[in-house]
Amino acid sequence: MFSIGVISLALIIIVNTAVVWVLASQSWRTTVNRYFIMAVALVVLWAVGTLLLIGGTTTGLVDAGRVLFLTAPMYTILFLSLFAAVFPQASGRSFTPFNIFLTLLTVCLSLFIVYDPSQFITTITLHHGYNGLAVGTFWYSVYTVYFNIAFLIAFTEFFVHIRHSKKGYQHQQLLYVFSGTLLAAAFSLITNLTLPILGVDSFIWLGPTWTLFYVVTISISIVKHQLFDIKLAAVRSVAYAGVLLTLSLIYYFFAYVISVFLIGAQTTNAISVNPVNILLALVLAFLFQPIKQFFDRTTDSIFYKNNYKSEDFFASLSNLLSSTVDLRGLLERTSGEMAVTFKAEQAFFFLHYTNGTDHYMSAGTRGHAKFPVDDVRMLEQYIPTSKHKVILTHLLDEKDHAVRRMLMSHHIGLVMPLRQGDNIIGYVLLGEHLSGSYTKRDLNVLATISNELVIAIQNALSLHEVKELNATLQQRIDVATEELRSSNAKLKHLDEVKDEFMSMASHQLRTPLTSIKGYISMVLEGDAGKITSDQQKLLVEAYKSSERMVGLIGDFLNVSRLQTGRFIIDKIPFDLGDIVRQEVDDLQLIAKSHDITLRLKMGKVALPVLADESKIRQVIMNLVDNAIYYSHAKSTIVITVEKVAGNVAFTVVDTGIGVPQEEQSHLFNKFFRAKNARKQRPDGTGVGLYLARRVVMAHGGSIIFSSHEGKGSTFGFRLPLSDEVVKEAAPKPPVAAATSAK
Repeated sequence: MFSIGVISLALIIIVNTAVVWVLASQSWRTTVNRYFIMAVALVVLWAVGTLLLIGGTTTGLVDAGRVLFLTAPMYTILFLSLFAAVFPQASGRSFTPFNIFLTLLTVCLSLFIVYDPSQFITTITLHHGYNGLAVGTFWYSVYTVYFNIAFLIAFTEFFVHIRHSKKGYQHQQLLYVFSGTLLAAAFSLITNLTLPILGVDSFIWLGPTWTLFYVVTISISIVKHQLFDIKLAAVRSVAYAGVLLTLSLIYYFFAYVISVFLIGAQTTNAISVNPVNILLALVLAFLFQPIKQFFDRTTDSIFYKNNYKSEDFFASLSNLLSSTVDLRGLLERTSGEMAVTFKAEQAFFFLHYTNGTDHYMSAGTRGHAKFPVDDVRMLEQYIPTSKHKVILTHLLDEKDHAVRRMLMSHHIGLVMPLRQGDNIIGYVLLGEHLSGSYTKRDLNVLATISNELVIAIQNALSLHEVKELNATLQQRIDVATEELRSSNAKLKHLDEVKDEFMSMASHQLRTPLTSIKGYISMVLEGDAGKITSDQQKLLVEAYKSSERMVGLIGDFLNVSRLQTGRFIIDKIPFDLGDIVRQEVDDLQLIAKSHDITLRLKMGKVALPVLADESKIRQVIMNLVDNAIYYSHAKSTIVITVEKVAGNVAFTVVDTGIGVPQEEQSHLFNKFFRAKNARKQRPDGTGVGLYLARRVVMAHGGSIIFSSHEGKGSTFGFRLPLSDEVVKEAAPKPPVAAATSAK
């Protein structure tokens, strides 16, 4: 019994000392960690006291062991209850009256124990190879009652926090710590409190041993859920322990073999042969690094097998940044990519830019936190005082309590300023980590992509600012003559820069988009193997999105060609009625998704025109598409094609939001969008109506337009009929009204 107890207690001392060393060296900064470290350190003192109590041979050692045996468990449970009160986040938590009561009770009882420990352990006698003890029934019963009260307070704190914690890694941490501590407490109450009162003292050495339960659960929490943010240190400790164990076994084996079989030394002193020891030490010194690398790779493959590959993330992000020109779309898609890669609860950007006046933009994953401007200003004041490129919320010092509390209120776990030179143009904000906390590797990856993000955002921001400037530039033309000249010069310069940028960007984007469409089409057609129905739906949506992007790029190229005089009309004869019917059929699906009915009214006569078929198709599609997006659900859009005095008239009549009277004169200008249209459809470009008007005028036609804000609009065009004699065509089947989109 003596040897088992001594070995067990020695093991507990070593294991818990290692836990204290790892925690204290890696994670001493926060209150939560400090309370737990103190609890584990006191377990070491408890084990030392138990060891002195059952194995001590002198009166001084036995008395010291008696005091440690009685007081160390008390302070262990005290710090454990304080730990339970603030775990998992100390910010915003305060101690309850029960914690204060337990602290006072512990101090008073421990002072009484130190003054006269013989009241609790009355006699200590040596028998059967170890010290036996007898306890004072009354005072040891008081001691037992104290522990029941203390455990009740601690476990009540744990239970309350478990019930109120949301599902996630912190909830798992609480469950592991609670389970391990509950098991350790239950067995300790039996062996160290109940049994001694009943006269059974043979198992007191098991008290510290039961702490292995929470050591194991804490280890699981560290590995699986990054408890105390020391996963890397724990993993590396496992690796180094493996290295040392391997080298020790190699050293012992070869020293023994060489000493006994080659040199002929006696077995009892074989390992002490000095020349052999020196030679093996030199050999193992050369083997250390390869073995260490082997264990590093092994532990990484076990503990980090689900981590992302940084090179894949860099490649994906680069493609995303180079293929998106819309600022909000760029921010939202980038946020989504970062949230998935870094396993963040949310991800979003907050930008601050000026275009005559201050502007703020926030965009990111769906449902991301709304970041008030006042909180941004608080962050801006803090950033210059921080030495870190990336700020982790849970590592902020107590002096930064206000900033930490503000970030935690928005569930933000990480903030990275976006710097352009000495200026901060915005922030990347990531929510709480879904499976632990952000690692140093995450921070290095974020720091690496910072410059690339800034460049992409600046490019998109330039285009965004140009759009906003053009939306209000027309209103500034009525100023004084000198200001008018300056504004016109600035407008021409911006227009040239914009056209140059659009032309360059459109040409650069067309090639990769064409490749994307081609590859998606090949996958849909089965060239890359059989796909599931769910995969087909996603690929069809991706193909449609790429087609829309190609159309947008085509619009930009057409605008550029108009500016440079390279816009060519290729006329061929065709029946306009057939073209309208085909385009309306193609748009039925979009109308259905908006719960809108498309009704086509068209006679049975042929309507031949001499025109550029592809460009007229684009005009028809743009006008009907606009009517769909700016109409209300459950409404009907009437599309009419008729012959009017030698012309063919095409009109689209809706009952949507209409165009404000004061903005109607600017409606067909390049990049202009009415205010209510920008709210209804933020992703519009303002080039559709501009191109429609230019195409119709290039065919010798005219635009049809009328609108009343809040009541609806009429858009359309007139084109001259072909020079050929218009003959009555054979009767065509009547055009069926489009079915309801419901």
